[in-house]
Amino acid sequence: MILVCGEALVDLFVGAAEGGEVPARAVAGGSPFNVAIGLARLGVGAGFLGGLSRDHFGQMLAERLATEGVDTGFLVRSERPSTISVVATGADGQPRYAFHGEGAADRSLTLADMPQSLPAEIAALTFGSYSTVAEPAASALAALAEREAGRRVISVDPNLRPGVEPDMARWRAMGERFCRCATIVKASDEDVRLAWEGRFSLAEAAQYWLDCGAELVVITRGAEGALGYSRAGSVAVAARPAAVRDTVGAGDSFHAALLAQLSRTGRLRRDAITALGLPEIEGLLRYAVAAAAITVSRRGADLPRASEIDAVLAAGRG
Repeated sequence: MILVCGEALVDLFVGAAEGGEVPARAVAGGSPFNVAIGLARLGVGAGFLGGLSRDHFGQMLAERLATEGVDTGFLVRSERPSTISVVATGADGQPRYAFHGEGAADRSLTLADMPQSLPAEIAALTFGSYSTVAEPAASALAALAEREAGRRVISVDPNLRPGVEPDMARWRAMGERFCRCATIVKASDEDVRLAWEGRFSLAEAAQYWLDCGAELVVITRGAEGALGYSRAGSVAVAARPAAVRDTVGAGDSFHAALLAQLSRTGRLRRDAITALGLPEIEGLLRYAVAAAAITVSRRGADLPRASEIDAVLAAGRG
């Protein structure tokens, strides 16, 4: 099992204003939430550790996790409200987020809410997005990552959200705390640009994370594909052709597919990840890129199932 740690929220997708009204559609979301569902859809046991409200939206989120087959035994329920993220699509087709969640359930986890021990079947934990900087959840989750780093694979996706925390120094500081626990760091080229305000190249960022102790660093580049880095070197994989509908959930789909393929091939262990050669890393990236290509061809964060990815890869070989 992979335990996904972080936020679950409601994405409120809004359209153009018409006659004083704004059409909107409420959808269950949040980067870690999406990763947990993505893993379950790929046939990998997944649990979700996060704070959920007992309000209407929180109930919707809990029911969605259960319906998708995600273990909800690690949820921390409270009377605090659910975070709402207002999502509008820019002229460039990229989503723009505005978060409304001060004092919300997902940000209010404390150290006392962390499980005192984890079942042996949990092989890996993932952390990412604004739950790694929003207190008190950030410090509680960081302590969990530090405690478990020597026992299980830790995968971190910074997934920066300046709308929640505009201070990049804060992102860098907490990011280093999590990444020093990490076996895997998965980031986007936008994360690198934002975090270091253009001062680091992608290769320099990857080397920084390797120096922090990661064994595998993956940087996604949208339509330009993905890069993989390890102590063995680096490899680049091109994006797959896709009719892009929107990019919501693409990075989460990539992250889930990367971890799922490691799990399915018996390599979700630190020693096995350390031993990966560049051809094996390339294969992992191709699988994850195919997953992301399927997601961007759909509306919203509708992550694929293993059979869909296998079909895309088989067609590509043809």
